[in-house]
Amino acid sequence: MAKTSATIRDVARAAELSVASVSRVLNGKDNVHPDTRERVLEAVRALGYTPNAAARSLSTARTHALGVVLPDLHGEFFSELMRGIDRAASAHGYFPLLSSMHADGVLAGQAMAAMRGRVDGLLVMAPQLDAADLAAALPTGLPTVLVNCQGEDRHHAFRVDNRAGVRLMVEHLLACGRRNIVHIAGIEDNLDASERRDAFSEVMAELAPDQPARILQGDFQEATAGRLVQELLADDVPFDAIFAANDMMALGALQALREAGIDVPGRVAVAGFDDVPLARFLSLSTMRVDIDGLGARATERLIEEMEGRADAPAFERLTPGLMARGTTQASN
Repeated sequence: MAKTSATIRDVARAAELSVASVSRVLNGKDNVHPDTRERVLEAVRALGYTPNAAARSLSTARTHALGVVLPDLHGEFFSELMRGIDRAASAHGYFPLLSSMHADGVLAGQAMAAMRGRVDGLLVMAPQLDAADLAAALPTGLPTVLVNCQGEDRHHAFRVDNRAGVRLMVEHLLACGRRNIVHIAGIEDNLDASERRDAFSEVMAELAPDQPARILQGDFQEATAGRLVQELLADDVPFDAIFAANDMMALGALQALREAGIDVPGRVAVAGFDDVPLARFLSLSTMRVDIDGLGARATERLIEEMEGRADAPAFERLTPGLMARGTTQASN
């Protein structure tokens, strides 16, 4: 009768081999005689032996885990990013361990340090850290891939081309006849937010120099955007378009306009950035980042590095695509 809790020592005894020989077979080593391999596999089948994953990780110095450190864990953007990460990791037999660093350089270092010894590689998204803080926080000797980070040319990095995305959206709004465009910016020290804010000023100065490039300070949260729109309406500020730095603020602005009885897109057009699933459901015009695809591609690259299949670290810039929907274009 087969044992249900057989150990590797039981397998070695049944196969009349050393534990080391059995271990080499179970770990797929090449330097094993075919007869030895067959004896081990026969014993495994007879005993119903299942390798202990934790013990195997210790013996091979591999955890089959990926560390994922993000600036936040809330919101559709991060849910979509994690969906792509998890999909790619699972396809290769890895699982993600998730941590948040918020906007603190010290916490970032602690979050990354906590991953050491527990993961085979690290995927980091830290748009709020400057280059010096990021370099200080990253652990040495651990395969690492960066997403939307400043500086750091020692690791493979993915960045969204925020300037190209902003240009496409401003061109779209101007083509729709909008002139008084208000940009609601994201968190002040955030890389993506600052690039989108600066690009908006530059593109407006180039394409609509006779119009003010009005920018309001937001924080990526829908409630803040809603309050800012209410203040615009209360102050009777002329505007015919809102271009928010992310979709959640665009949706907050959209809700505030509708509550005030403002026709969208008739009187005011509304646009965002990222293309989270909720934006598609509510027909929000936005810039599509392909968040899920970004997470998957960064994870694939990290696994290639961990398994020694990657080319030299490089910089990949991802250009967003314009998704013109109902909040900027009236239906035919």
